[in-house]
Amino acid sequence: MIEIKRINNRIFVKMPKNEVDIRFVRSFQYARWDNKEYRWIIPNYGDNLAQLRSYFSARLSSFIEEDIVAPPIAVDEPRTHVDKTQLSAETIQQIERFKTWLEYKRYSQNSVKIYLDCLSSFLAFCADKKTEEIDTSDLIRYVHAYIIPNKLSYSFQNQTVNASKLFFREIVKSELDVETFERPRAQHALPNVLSKEEVKAILDAIINPKHKAMLSLIYACGLRRSELLNLLPSHIDSKRSLLIIKQTKGKKDRIVPISNKTVNMLREYYKSYRPQTWLFEGQTHGEQYSEKSLQSVLKQAITKAKINKPVTLHWLRHSYATHLLEAGTDLRYIQELLGHSSSRTTETEV
Repeated sequence: MIEIKRINNRIFVKMPKNEVDIRFVRSFQYARWDNKEYRWIIPNYGDNLAQLRSYFSARLSSFIEEDIVAPPIAVDEPRTHVDKTQLSAETIQQIERFKTWLEYKRYSQNSVKIYLDCLSSFLAFCADKKTEEIDTSDLIRYVHAYIIPNKLSYSFQNQTVNASKLFFREIVKSELDVETFERPRAQHALPNVLSKEEVKAILDAIINPKHKAMLSLIYACGLRRSELLNLLPSHIDSKRSLLIIKQTKGKKDRIVPISNKTVNMLREYYKSYRPQTWLFEGQTHGEQYSEKSLQSVLKQAITKAKINKPVTLHWLRHSYATHLLEAGTDLRYIQELLGHSSSRTTETEV
C-alpha cells in the first residue's frame, strides 16, 4: 500500500517497488530517492500533491498533512564585509576539491569562478562553524545580514544557493538536506531592448573594422559574449551563409544563419587582420580578445552614439530576439537561434 505525507513544502511517498509507479514519481521535477528512509521526496508546489493523490487514490493506505512552524532564526547585525582570510585550512582544501569537481564536470571557467566566489563568501560568513555544522539557518542569516544590506543581486543570491547545494552534496557529504536550501523568488523584469535605430547608431559610431565586426556579429546572430570570443575562423561557413557556434552554454552546439552583408563584412575584416587562432584576437596574434576590452568597445560606441542608457552586450542579444519577434518570426525558431532549452527562457529575452 501507498503512504503519502506532506510536511510544509515537501511530499514524502512510501510505496512498494514498481517500475510503472517509479516512472510516474520520477516525472516530477526535482523528485529524489531518500536511501535512509526508503521513500521518495517531491517538492510541494503547483498541483504535485493533487496529482499524487489522484494517481495513488485506489491504493492509498495513509495520507498525512502537517504544517511545522520552524522556530524563529536569529539574524546577525548587517555586515558590509566578509573576511575570506578567516577561512580555515580545512575549508580551503574543501573549496579546492570543489573547484576540481566543477572542472571535472566541465563547468565553464566563468561558472567556476562565480561559484567559488559565492561559496567562499558564504563559508567565510560562517567561519565560526565547521562546514559539517552549517545548516539552512546559516544561509538565511547570510542573506539577511550580508546580501540584502549590501544590495547584492538576486543572481548572486541564487548562485550562492546553487554553489552551496553542490558543495554540501558532493564535497562535505554532510547530513544537511540540501533541498532545504531554497532559492529566492524569481524575478520577472522586462528585457532591456534597443530600437533598430539605436542599434544602427551604435554600430555606425564605430570606425575600427574589428570592433564593428564584433558588435555587429553579436547583434546579427544573437550571440552571448563568450560565444563571440570563442569563435574560430573555421566556424564561418560562407558558402552556406551559416555561423557554427560550438560548446555554448549547456555544452550544446548550434547553427545560425548570417546574411551576405555580414559574410562580406567578416571577409573584409579577415583580410585586414589575418587572425591566427581565434576569429577575434587581442593585440598579440593567437591571444583571445578579452571580455574587458569588448565591454570597453561597447562603452565607447554608446558614448559616441549619445545613447543615455546603461547598455550592456546582452542588450544586443535581447534586441536581436525582440526584433525577430516583431518581424513575425516564430518564437520556437527564435528559441533555436538563441540556444535555449526552454521556450520560457526565450520569452524572457523578448
